[in-house]
Amino acid sequence: MSYYKLLNLEREPFSASPDPSFFYRSTAHNAAIQRLEIAIRLRQGLSLILGDVGTGKTTLSRALLQNFAGEEDFLFYMICDPAYSSEFQFLSALVRMMEITPPFRSVLDYKEALEKFLFKNGVEKNKTIVLLIDEGQKLVPSFLEVLRTLLNYESNECKLLQVVIMAQMEILPRITKIRNFLDRISLKYTVNPLDARETREMIEFRLAQAGFNSGRMLFTDEAVKLIYSYTQGYPRGIAALCHNALESIVMKQRNLVDRDMIQTLIRKETNFTFLTYGETSRSSLERVKK
Repeated sequence: MSYYKLLNLEREPFSASPDPSFFYRSTAHNAAIQRLEIAIRLRQGLSLILGDVGTGKTTLSRALLQNFAGEEDFLFYMICDPAYSSEFQFLSALVRMMEITPPFRSVLDYKEALEKFLFKNGVEKNKTIVLLIDEGQKLVPSFLEVLRTLLNYESNECKLLQVVIMAQMEILPRITKIRNFLDRISLKYTVNPLDARETREMIEFRLAQAGFNSGRMLFTDEAVKLIYSYTQGYPRGIAALCHNALESIVMKQRNLVDRDMIQTLIRKETNFTFLTYGETSRSSLERVKK
């Protein structure tokens, strides 16, 4: 039996999957999703959401899709990992997603077919076409050039393609070298980690979404403080540590996650990381000892 059932939970509260129903809207995340929705509805073109690994960009993208669920005037297409080997392969992925059949197999034919698709759907049918790209830091300059070309297609009122790129910070040096791409960014927003209060709220929110309503707390205040100290407020790290903590209280037949339990889990994780990666994990271990 899954641990969440033993704790009278209806679902797994700290899964690593990007389930939008477990998307905790911190101040930064809520601002990002609201501004993205406005940019898309106004057809402003290119939006760039930046954030370090584990800040919740992928879950944010799923929550954005959910906000438009059922709206037939919006056509969403998503690339989860743009790690293609060539410009032609990148274009091939786009035409397959949009169910376009170019007359010939060449870069030029694929670009022309995409242009016709955008004008037919964006102008004749008045649809808003949105291309959502996760892991955007993997976009190489030739792929960025393809996107720049597609963003050139517009009516008198708006861009025919809305591009949303979710990326780690390492994309910035690449973009800044392509000035005519940088100039097309209508929205740039950085999603930062949670603060201590938001870390507590995220844990409580996820438990509530999973059906926890016993009226008692599962995590002591000291445990939450240590979770925040170790994870530095990164949602992915918080979820992973809380998942391990709930498994531990089930195995040990306890009903509360305290500081000692979190400290034990962190030491196990840090020792494993140290054995694997060496000196890079020493700072985390030192932080736990304080």
